[in-house]
Amino acid sequence: MLKGLVITPPVLGRISIGKLVEKAGGKRLPEKDDQFTITSQVQGADGCWLPHPFDEGFRKAQGGKVRAIPIRLLFKDPDLNFRAEYALFDRRTGRPVCVGNGEACKRRTESGIQSLPCPSPEGCTLAQSGACKPYGRLNVLIGDDDPLGSFVFRTTGFNSIRTLSARLAYFQAISGNRLAYLPLELRLRGKSTRQSMGTPIYYVGLTVRSGVSVEDALTEAKRLEADRQEAGFDQVALETAARQGFSNGAFEESEEEGNSVVEEFYPEEGSGSSETGSAITVGKPVTPCLADKLADRASKLASDVT
Repeated sequence: MLKGLVITPPVLGRISIGKLVEKAGGKRLPEKDDQFTITSQVQGADGCWLPHPFDEGFRKAQGGKVRAIPIRLLFKDPDLNFRAEYALFDRRTGRPVCVGNGEACKRRTESGIQSLPCPSPEGCTLAQSGACKPYGRLNVLIGDDDPLGSFVFRTTGFNSIRTLSARLAYFQAISGNRLAYLPLELRLRGKSTRQSMGTPIYYVGLTVRSGVSVEDALTEAKRLEADRQEAGFDQVALETAARQGFSNGAFEESEEEGNSVVEEFYPEEGSGSSETGSAITVGKPVTPCLADKLADRASKLASDVT
């Protein structure tokens, strides 16, 4: 195994809730969306990722918009399935510069990679202008063709990161550490906040599959675990290999992957949203409360004139 190279789960494609579009001047910027898109790892001549066959199948089954994706997980350990950290990339080269968890970080310096305290982006002088933000990667299995080939969902959205972390921990707990055997589903969720002015913010959650009760999901997980053990599938050895691969280097993203990550999630300040793979808002209509206030103000102005 090459030292210094993080060995990640094999990736067959990507899952996102946004896309990159080319604007005037040839600049590619993130664009918000309210549905999942499943792409391959191949880009077309325009730089856009080509759709994966799964995308068309789910789209037809769900009436044109993919709002849920049936999945399974590779590992029983939530932290192997979903890695979340504070991350800072060099926007010029795409190279990872610093990753941390709020207590400690690994940082690329002139004297090499160093382990340093991590005060989180709010208290770090290096993390200015939104250059450092929470960044998560979730690997999931779609379909049964490749039991080790995954699709990756990347996000810098706080709502997606918090929800996925909680759900993974809870499902691991209630299943008796059978997370890798549960029939699960990625589902697009929406909520409104004060900052969004009443418009929906979309993020990714994790549930048991539609039409399956929690009790039935737990029963199926026990059955699948027994079937795999009887067939000789060594889940413990798989997770040991994954931990060794993740610990083999300092940064999960290579420089080549970092360019794509920076373009989609870490655009320059003021160049547009970086939430194409995470929590997003669609549209900015005037809320009823604001409309009422504007109407009242217009009415008062009119009465003053008369």
